[in-house]
Formats: sequence, C-alpha cells, structure tokens
Amino acid sequence: MPTITIEVRVQPKASRNRIVTKDGIIKIYVTAAPEKGRANSAVVEMIARRLEVPKRAVSIVSGENSRAKLLAVEGLSEAEARRKLGE
Repeated sequence: MPTITIEVRVQPKASRNRIVTKDGIIKIYVTAAPEKGRANSAVVEMIARRLEVPKRAVSIVSGENSRAKLLAVEGLSEAEARRKLGE
C-alpha cells in the first residue's frame, strides 16, 4: 500500500472546520482547541474524510505540538490526494 506525506498548516480554535488549499499550501481550520490532542484528532478526522480513507490510515509524523504538521496517509497516490484536496 502506498504511503504519501502531506504538509499542512493548522489553525485551531477557528470559527468553523474547513480545509483551504491556496498556492500549494494546505491550511486546515479546526474549531477544537489545541489541548489534550483535540486539534490533532480533528485534523486527522478531517483529512481522512476529505481523502476518503479510514482515520487509521492518517497519522501525524511530525509537528504534534506545532501548527505546521507533516501527515502520513496510507492507501492512495499523491496525485489522487492532491486532486481530492483541491490542489
């Protein structure tokens, strides 16, 4: 199964959950606060839903305590992920 990595920028405590891709930068807005991993869980759930993969297929490789995160996604190609993320 292929595994790809995706760089994202996270904005916790946003007014609503959404994913915005602009100029090749993926920004994820989550309503969850960055406490006790809530924002990270919301990011994983949103990416899994958008890419149509199970939540267990998405993991945070680096940046658990940072707004800049590197995510690993199993089960789809990079081209398919870019298409689904609107790049």
